[in-house]
This record gives sequence, structure tokens and C-alpha cells, in this order.
Amino acid sequence: MRIALDAMGTDQAPGPEVAGAIEALRDFQADVEVVLVGDEPTIRAELSKYAEVPERLLVHHAPDRVTAGDAPASVIRRKPDSSVVVGLRLQKDGASDAFVSAGSTGAVMATSLFTLRPLPGVDRPAVGTLLPTVGAPMLLIDSGANVDCKPHHLIQFAHLGSTYMQNTLGRANPCVALLNIGEEPGKGSELVAETYELMAVEPGINFVGNIEGRDIIGGEYDVVVCDGFVGNVLLKFYESVAEAIGSRLHRELDRSEASEGLEFVFRVLDYAETGGAPLLGVGGVSIICHGGSTPTAIKNALVVAAQAVRTDMVEQSAKDVRGVEVS
Repeated sequence: MRIALDAMGTDQAPGPEVAGAIEALRDFQADVEVVLVGDEPTIRAELSKYAEVPERLLVHHAPDRVTAGDAPASVIRRKPDSSVVVGLRLQKDGASDAFVSAGSTGAVMATSLFTLRPLPGVDRPAVGTLLPTVGAPMLLIDSGANVDCKPHHLIQFAHLGSTYMQNTLGRANPCVALLNIGEEPGKGSELVAETYELMAVEPGINFVGNIEGRDIIGGEYDVVVCDGFVGNVLLKFYESVAEAIGSRLHRELDRSEASEGLEFVFRVLDYAETGGAPLLGVGGVSIICHGGSTPTAIKNALVVAAQAVRTDMVEQSAKDVRGVEVS
């Protein structure tokens, strides 16, 4: 297995990418290689800081990088030599099995859609983000790819999320909930109300009804479905929780007083523990990470990519969504 890692994606690139890749390769089986994609002299300079570099850590030169000012839809045309475009092209050409990037989310999504193409039967691929909870992590889909949705899009998200949780993460018969402002059928917007009616009779989905935002942290659900606007707002708030709580507690307590229990709480709410978010519904494995990702987050994103490859995530998703109505 070969995973292409955008080495120029994080805010502090390529430091976190190099450190995360080295850490991941220490734990991966011997059949996994990681390819650092980016400006080779810059990557080599970072690698020179390490006494030992795994032989399974390779470098593929891509002289350009995507910046925050680049329009996502034009990256593939205007920056064909960027680490995002080159990294995804490796997968398209069969030179890698997966791609991981902490670069511009919009650019990674747009380039993935153009390069890997949506799966047959998928109208709109979606970002599935694992949210930490007090129980097992829960998949939020869509967390930002599709702002304006129709009911059949949310049905597709439910299928994609359910398949991912069952086949890649091993959740038997994953329960799927619809995010709403109330639990009763008929609540919420026209989109959500109509989606509820369709999802309640949709075969292949273990639909358990509406849930409210306060129900997510309890960890009782496997997949929570919403449009990308709502999902992204929730995700950004979620990411801020651990930092806000930790900052406040450390102001009130001496660090010596911080118990292992508190440290566990911080880990539960830390996005780094869940790594990256797969773009579900495309013909390849594309994992999107936070721009502020630490080496731990990069390592865990590589783990997510490896899991997706080993469990044939793309093939399983294609089987599940084939035939889902897109009227």
C-alpha cells in the first residue's frame, strides 16, 4: 500500500507532515509506504533533522503549493504542479492508493472531484467527519462539501456514512440519525421534514429518527446526517470546545492538579485523535485534515487512509449507493 501525503498542507508545513509520517510508519505494517508530495528541497531539509528516516518514507517533487488565496475550483488548472494536484494525480495514475492533505479544504474537495470523479449513483460526494464523543466516535456527514441540498442528497449521505461506519470502522448495523431542531417528525425546515419521510422508508439504512445538537456528545449514534452548511457550523464549534475548556481549567488549576481524568476529557474532545475526514462518494480515497494539524493528527489521518484502503471503502460505497434514486 502506498499513501500520498501532501507535505505542504499544514500551517507549519512540512514539519507536522514529516513528523506524523515517521510516527505512522513506526506503527504501520511493513507493506505500507508513505510518499511526501511537495517541494523536494524543503522536504529534504526537514528530513535532515532526523537521525533515522524510514526507508518506506519516499519523496515526490511538486514545486508549487496551494494557498488560502487560491480559488478552489481553479487550482487544478492554474496550479497543476501543486502538491494537492500532483498528489491526487498519483492516485488516479495508480501510483498510490490514497491521498491525505491538510491543505485548503475547498481545493482538496474540488480537485478530488475532478480527478477521482464521483462514484456511479452519487450525485454529490460529502465529507464525513468523525466527531469524538463520550462514547465511540460518531460520523457527521456532510461537514462542509454541500451547502445547498435536496432530500435525495441527504439520503445518499446516509448510505455513504452507514457504509463507511460498517465496513471501514466495523460498526454492525450502524444507526443513522437526522440532525434537526426537535425530535418529532415534521419538525424543522422543509428539507429536513421531507428527508425524514423518505429516510424512514429507505431500505439499507437503520434510521432512528431526528436528534438535536445536544444529543451528539453522548455518543449513542453512529451517523448523523445534515447538509454541509449546518455540518460545518457544528464542526467548527466542536473544534473550539476542547481548547476553550482546557484554557479555562488551566487558568483555574495548577497543572499539578490536573488529573488523568481531565487529560482524558481533553483527548476525547481533541480533533487530532480522529485524524482526517474522508471525502465519501468519490472513486478514490481522499482524506481531508485540519490546517492546524499536529503530527499526531497527521499520523491518525494516515491511519484513516490505510483503513479505507484495506477495507475496500470505495468498492463497498459503490455497491451500496448503486441504484439510489437521484431525482
